Amino acid sequence: MIQELDSVVLTIDLPEKKLIQGDIGTVVLVHQGGVGSEVEFVTLTGKTLAIFSLFSSQVPLIGDREIAHARMLA
Repeated sequence: MIQELDSVVLTIDLPEKKLIQGDIGTVVLVHQGGVGSEVEFVTLTGKTLAIFSLFSSQVPLIGDREIAHARMLA
């Protein structure tokens, strides 16, 4: 189950905030026993880009065999 401060990966695009599938976020609040979460997305220097309420299926936990990838914002 997802908990606060867990790292998660976005499974959908959120073009209104320039976020794409594969971007990494941090859970800042868990809703309804894990049904959804508030997730913060930041740049690699720590600037907050967005905080969204998302369903757990949209931001699963990062797996053991996944690796981060840096990209420039559009």
